Amino acid sequence: MDAMGLAELWIAIAFLVFVAILIYAGAHKAIGASLDERSARIANELEEARRLKEEAQKLVAEFKRKQREAEAEAESIVTAAKAEAERLAAEAKAKIEDFVSRRTKMAEEKIAQAEHQAVADVKAIAADAAARAAETLLAGAAVGEVGDRLVSSAISQVKSKLN
Repeated sequence: MDAMGLAELWIAIAFLVFVAILIYAGAHKAIGASLDERSARIANELEEARRLKEEAQKLVAEFKRKQREAEAEAESIVTAAKAEAERLAAEAKAKIEDFVSRRTKMAEEKIAQAEHQAVADVKAIAADAAARAAETLLAGAAVGEVGDRLVSSAISQVKSKLN
């Protein structure tokens, strides 16, 4: 064998002796235990990550549910507010219409009273004028006690018919 081949043989023998020492010393068990420990730690971390993910998904679902509830509540509040505003507007309109109706009725009653009073005043003025005219005519036509009686009777008849 040449020098190169001999050196390779010694390297191979030294390697085998080294591996045998490692096996005898239990290095493979320590390496296996280390790998098992690392594997268990990784499995625990994966389990923790899975648990955290599930918890996060539950929180997301809870927040979405609460958001839907809040949106529904806000919508019901808006609907109630609109209904209340419409009710108040209808009440205000009814009150205004009632107020206008009462004011119109009062104005119409005042106008009717004024018309009635005007008619009564015109009748009274006409009765007084007719009575004076009748008195003047009868005073000139009738003389004495009979004339006075006729004038008084005619005046009271005119007044009673015109009023």
